[in-house]
Amino acid sequence: MNALISVSDKTGIVEFARALHALGIKLLSTGGTAKLLAGAGLPVTEVAELTGFPEMLDGRVKTLHPKVHGGLLARRDLPEHMAALKARQINTIDLLVVNLYPFEDTVAKPGCTLEDAIENIDIGGPAMVRSGAKNWKDVGVLTDSSQYAGVLVELKESGKLTDATKFALSVAAFNRISQYDGAISDYLSAIQPDGSHAMFPGQANGRFIKLQDLRYGENAHQQAAWYRDLHPAPGSLVTARQLQGKALSYNNIADADAAWECVKSFDAAADGAACVILKHANPCGVATGADALEAYSKAFKTDPTSAFGGIIALNCPLDERAALQISKQFVEVLMAPSFTPEALAVMKAKVNVRLLQIDLPPGGATPWQQGRNLIDVKRVGSGLLMQTADTHELLLTDLKVVSKLQPTPAQLQDLLFAWKVAKYVKSNAIVFCGGGMTLGVGAGQMSRVDSARIASIKAANAGLSLQGSAVASDAFFPFRDGLDVVVDAGAACVIQPGGSIRDDEVIAAANERGVAMVLTGVRHFRH
Repeated sequence: MNALISVSDKTGIVEFARALHALGIKLLSTGGTAKLLAGAGLPVTEVAELTGFPEMLDGRVKTLHPKVHGGLLARRDLPEHMAALKARQINTIDLLVVNLYPFEDTVAKPGCTLEDAIENIDIGGPAMVRSGAKNWKDVGVLTDSSQYAGVLVELKESGKLTDATKFALSVAAFNRISQYDGAISDYLSAIQPDGSHAMFPGQANGRFIKLQDLRYGENAHQQAAWYRDLHPAPGSLVTARQLQGKALSYNNIADADAAWECVKSFDAAADGAACVILKHANPCGVATGADALEAYSKAFKTDPTSAFGGIIALNCPLDERAALQISKQFVEVLMAPSFTPEALAVMKAKVNVRLLQIDLPPGGATPWQQGRNLIDVKRVGSGLLMQTADTHELLLTDLKVVSKLQPTPAQLQDLLFAWKVAKYVKSNAIVFCGGGMTLGVGAGQMSRVDSARIASIKAANAGLSLQGSAVASDAFFPFRDGLDVVVDAGAACVIQPGGSIRDDEVIAAANERGVAMVLTGVRHFRH
C-alpha cells in the first residue's frame, strides 16, 4: 500500500506517518512535508523522484503528473486500467493525505494583498483530492488531521479501510474542496477595480454544515434541518450544548436564537443579571436585576400569560433559587452561560425542558457586537437579501434631547433600556419600561398606534402601572397620535429615532403633554 502525504497544516502528521510506516505502508511526499518526515527518521520517497520530474515554478508544479493522478484514478477492478499502469510503470496510490494552502486564514489577516491571496490558492492539492475522492472505492482521502485517528484504528484492525469509511472520506473531501473554492470565489469577486473590497461579493457562496435533521419545520407538514456556518461566531446559538430535554424543534431554534441575541446584548458586569422571556419571536418580558432570580421574576411580571410555553435566556449562571422559581412555569427552552449543579438537579425533574448552555462571546457582551454574525441573510423567492447585521450600539452621548423638559438621569437609563429591548421586537414596536424591566410590549402591528395600545393593554392585564414609564419606538412617530396614546397610558419620557417630516409636530406634542423626548438618529426595524 502506498500513501502520498502533502500537507500545509502539519499538525500530527509525523505521528500519523510513523504509524503508517509501522503498518508497512510506503510513504511518498512533497517538498516541506518530505523534509519534515525525513528529518523525523522516516523513509520517504519524494514525488519528484517518483515522477522523474523536478518541482518547478517555485513549487507551483510538483504533483500535476500522470504518475500521481494515474496512481490515484486507476480503477483496480478494471484490468485495462491496471494494464495501463503496468505498461507505464505507475504504482497505485491507496491513501492520500492532503490539506490545502491556508487561503482562508491568509485573506482573513489584516493587510492581506491580492498577491498574498493568489499565492495561497492551491492547485495541485485540490486536483489530487478530486482524483482520489472520485476513485473512492480504491483510495482513502484524508483532508483534515481529525481523521487520522479513526483511519489508523481501521488500518490496524484489518489492514484496510471499509467502503463506508472511504465513501465518508470522499464526501468530506469534496465538501472541503467546495468550501475552499467558495472562499476563493467570495474573496476574488469582491475585489473592486481600485483594489478595495466590496462588502458584498459578486457571487455569494454559502458554506454551511448540517447540525441535525429536525422532526418538522415551522409546521408539521414541512420538512426541516439545522445548519451552522462553517466558522460559527463565538457565543452564537449553534455553539450551544444541550444538557437535557427533548430534541429542539424548528420554532424552538428560531425563538431561542432571538432570545439569546437579545439577552447577550446586556453585559452582566455593567447591566447586571439579565433575563429575556420570548414567545413567538418577540420578547414578552425583559429585565435586569441583582441576580438570576430577580431578573427572571421581574421579566415574568411583564406578561405572565405569554410567558407560558416560552423561551427563557439568561446572561448569568442559573442557580438553585432561580431554577426553583422557573420550574414553576411551563418553559420550552432555558438558556444560560452555565448552570450550577443544584440548578441542574432542580431542572432534572422537568425532563422535557431543553437546557442549553452557551458561552457568552469573548469579553462578555462589551462591545455587544462580539460574537454576532456580520451578515444577515433572508430568503426571498428565488433570491437572497443580504445586509450587514444591525450591530448599532446606542450610547448616552448619542441621545439628542428635543423637548423642553429634560429627562432625569434615571429616565435616561430607562430610555436606553427600552431602546435596547425595542431592537428585538418585531416592527412596529412599542416598549414601555421602568426600573430595569419591561412593563408592556406591543409588537408586529401594521399601525404604530395599535402597537402602543396593545402594549398598554398588556401592562394593564399584568397589573403593572405605566405612570412615569419610559417608552421606546423602534421607528419614528409619523403623527402625534402614537405619542398621545403612550402619554395617555402614563409615559413620562420617550425615545424614538426621529426623521419624520412631522417631527416638529410630534416634538410640539411632547412639549404640550409635558413629557421628555430624545432622538437616536437610527431606527431598528425588525421584520
